Amino acid sequence: MASKQYTLYDIPSKAPCSTWSPNPWKTRLLFNFKGLDYRTEWLEYPDIKPTLESKVPANTEGTAYSIPTIESPDGTCVMDSRKIADYIEKEHPQPSMHLDSSYLPKVEELWSAYMRAIRPIFLAWVPRDILNDASLEFWYTTREKSFGMPVDQLEKVKGGVLAWNEAEPALRGATALLKENQGPFFLGETVSYADLVWASVLIFSKRLGPGFFEEALKRSGDAQVHLDLLEALRPVSERDGN
Repeated sequence: MASKQYTLYDIPSKAPCSTWSPNPWKTRLLFNFKGLDYRTEWLEYPDIKPTLESKVPANTEGTAYSIPTIESPDGTCVMDSRKIADYIEKEHPQPSMHLDSSYLPKVEELWSAYMRAIRPIFLAWVPRDILNDASLEFWYTTREKSFGMPVDQLEKVKGGVLAWNEAEPALRGATALLKENQGPFFLGETVSYADLVWASVLIFSKRLGPGFFEEALKRSGDAQVHLDLLEALRPVSERDGN
């Protein structure tokens, strides 16, 4: 009898190993919400390309092979969290993720703006606090090549208050959207993929430490709406490892 189990390729963290990066968090939350049977295969950064290049075509933009990637029970592989969401929604339409919601593109834009703004901070913090030794050289080398300077220097030049000032509009934008329908979700009482997208970045912010998360909440203008979202999604965020 063929297996009905999915495989989620994810990036490990220091023990106890759990999901930390926001993009794979989107997919893990999606699988948990849909109630799908899946297992996690952890890939250190240098192992991503060698593992995936025989399974899935390379991305046409950005990093050629990236996490998350999933392998379906029939062997189909899909890379990129949004493409995964489209695929899973087609294969398992209920419960709906409301991918046609007008809130989704707005939240995805805010997600991207926030991640760009805090990048000078987390690029230095992730290898220090989260990654295993096997991924450190890859992280430092590729990020230095991308930004033209070591990550520690990038943090000194563009991190701190400068980064948080840039991040604040995105955080306040998410606050405003969460309030439009009285929460706890962007659609009010109905969960949608937009909630998983924003929750992924909140969980990532928590993983970076209480001080980081507190600053994000303070900059949001209303911490409670974000805490309410996380609490409402707690049943689907508790499974954060295998």
